[in-house]
Amino acid sequence: MDAKIMSFFDSVSSFFSGGDNIPWCDRDIIAGCEEEVANARNAENKNESLVRLSWALVHSRQTEDVNRGIAMLEASLDSSTSPLQTREKLYLLAVGHYRNGDYARSRQLLERCLEIAPDWRQALTLKKVVEDRITKDGVIGIGIAATAVGLVVGGIAAAVARKK
Repeated sequence: MDAKIMSFFDSVSSFFSGGDNIPWCDRDIIAGCEEEVANARNAENKNESLVRLSWALVHSRQTEDVNRGIAMLEASLDSSTSPLQTREKLYLLAVGHYRNGDYARSRQLLERCLEIAPDWRQALTLKKVVEDRITKDGVIGIGIAATAVGLVVGGIAAAVARKK
């Protein structure tokens, strides 16, 4: 019986923790990428360095870094010269929006990404994480709404009972 109880609490814990396997990036890596961009000698090296910096920014724990990465990627998306570059930038934008909690936008970007590369496992995995998160947030929202309705109905019932 104890094993079943522990299993139940573990499943509830994992449900609410929302753990994903997307890596985090710290400030040291971001600073190194910024230095790499500053020292880039030609346009091709600079573009590659900017993509690495964007990757680091959208994987940061700091919201301002994530927003900066999103802005850089959006600004450079139209200048992509190949479907591979577009796919990479769309994926990184999806990661950034996921980190910011904009799951609907993240899913939309992943769908565009998967139009370019339908079997790309990384995008498929993130799309599942995003859809699970959307579902989880919906279930939590329904639970909160049901609790609020129950409290209101209970309050009304108590008020009616006191009047009698």
